[in-house]
Amino acid sequence: MRFEEKLKTLSQEEIWQEYCGFLDLSIEEYMQIQNRLMEEQIALWSNCALGQRFLKGKQISSIDEFRKEIPLTTYGDYADVLLQKQGSMLPDDPIIWIQTTWEGGRHPVKVAPYTKSMLDTYRNNVLACMILTTAHEKKKFDLKAKDTFLYALAPLPYATGLFPLALNDEIEIDFLPPVKEAVQMSFSERNVKGFKMGMKRGIDFFFGLGSVAYFVSLSVAAMGSGGSGKSSLKSISPAMLARLIKAKHTCKKEGRELMPKDLFKPKGFVVAGTDNNSYKDDLERLWGIRPMELFAGTEPSCIGTETWTKDGMYFFPDTCFYEFIPEKEMELSLDDPSYQPKTYLMNEVIPGEKYELVISVLKGGAFVRYRVGDVYRCVGLENAEDETRIPRFHYIDRIPTVIDIAGFTRITENSIQNVIELSRLEIEDWVAIKEYNEEKRPLLHLYVEMSPKSLVSQAVSKEILREHLSVYFKYVDQDYKDLKRILGVDPLKITILKCGTFAEYHRKSGKKLRKINPSKYEVMELLQTEESVDLWYQFRGGGRL
Repeated sequence: MRFEEKLKTLSQEEIWQEYCGFLDLSIEEYMQIQNRLMEEQIALWSNCALGQRFLKGKQISSIDEFRKEIPLTTYGDYADVLLQKQGSMLPDDPIIWIQTTWEGGRHPVKVAPYTKSMLDTYRNNVLACMILTTAHEKKKFDLKAKDTFLYALAPLPYATGLFPLALNDEIEIDFLPPVKEAVQMSFSERNVKGFKMGMKRGIDFFFGLGSVAYFVSLSVAAMGSGGSGKSSLKSISPAMLARLIKAKHTCKKEGRELMPKDLFKPKGFVVAGTDNNSYKDDLERLWGIRPMELFAGTEPSCIGTETWTKDGMYFFPDTCFYEFIPEKEMELSLDDPSYQPKTYLMNEVIPGEKYELVISVLKGGAFVRYRVGDVYRCVGLENAEDETRIPRFHYIDRIPTVIDIAGFTRITENSIQNVIELSRLEIEDWVAIKEYNEEKRPLLHLYVEMSPKSLVSQAVSKEILREHLSVYFKYVDQDYKDLKRILGVDPLKITILKCGTFAEYHRKSGKKLRKINPSKYEVMELLQTEESVDLWYQFRGGGRL
């Protein structure tokens, strides 16, 4: 029975139990599901060619043995098989391949296979998210056929392109604009068309990256101010026209711009991706409803969602088998790639601790003990407000060796070094840190030390350096370019340190800084070293006199 038929024939309590019943599980019941599905996955994975590459003839009979024998993996362990889409080597037949960026400037893309069972699970969990985003209490929700959905998603082959595909199999949702049209349009064209249709029919749901949702929301003022022409008015429903006239009067009286909440009353608002905390407050102010956060990715699929309390995400028990690397173990492994960090299961996490997520994709997935590259904090093991008894998590960010800006970039040491080499700027040394400006927007802060030759031959200002490096970031990394093209932002900030700062830091501390996201304490030490370096260095032939 399709979900649309269930809405007509089943009670809300019955539908809630089918799709959101995992929220009522005890941790013991949750782990029973995890273990049962993981045992099934081990059997599938062990008997395929991909699994045998890891096992090398070994036989595995339990989850404990699996965790002991199989090392943690990264995409490089699967790349030769998956990039060539060798489905015959996988645990189950792939139905579709999803694509995303691997590492900007070095590896253009990575792909992940989805089996029929994975897609079935994805569909059910997406429906759970739709139910939860309209809920204001347990077992009470507002979802029906022909609801309107503002389209702010990247199309296939990106993971968000699965969202309308999954919903269309179960319930008729009216995307604004329709998906077949939207995938042929540019980002700005979709925005304009979507809001024009919304002015006529209203907007029931809005889903996008937090950064994209914020940028799209800012265009409402322009849409509203352009809605007074006769041709524009024809496309607006009488009810919406009345609302627009009233909204403009209110905005003029209050001395502010038109906001989405003045025109639309969405019953569901979902954000995904990184840096959502930078945008949630503003999105709530603009729309009059706080976004619910879910987490999905190319490799893990849709794995977690908040509830109506919007106070932490719960992981679906049937998508992946979850392991967690504690922060200290993660740091050790990042400093020493040969180190195998300890992992803990869902029933072993501790509130307040940060963890790097490790997944084994269930239902015939390819990835096992896979380091996704995301960090979460456990915020509780129970929650009286939504009556849960399983851990919930806040998404923190990517792992420290990756700088992700607003869900668009995957900036690493290799990509920055590549940019510097291509630019031919005489940069002696550098570190890069993800920071946030006064408006809580993420930025890439690059601390650079120019070579003595460069300082003698030309007056290098941070503005010139920033403009020059920005050109090469956009050239090397298409996702970085999209930040400017789609969101209209360039997140690069430059600080030029005095010559000799890094060498003096290394001499004093006896250690080398991590190039990407060194600790705050180490950055403070570096800046204190920079202040103590002699301001009146004189250079002759590259030597200090």
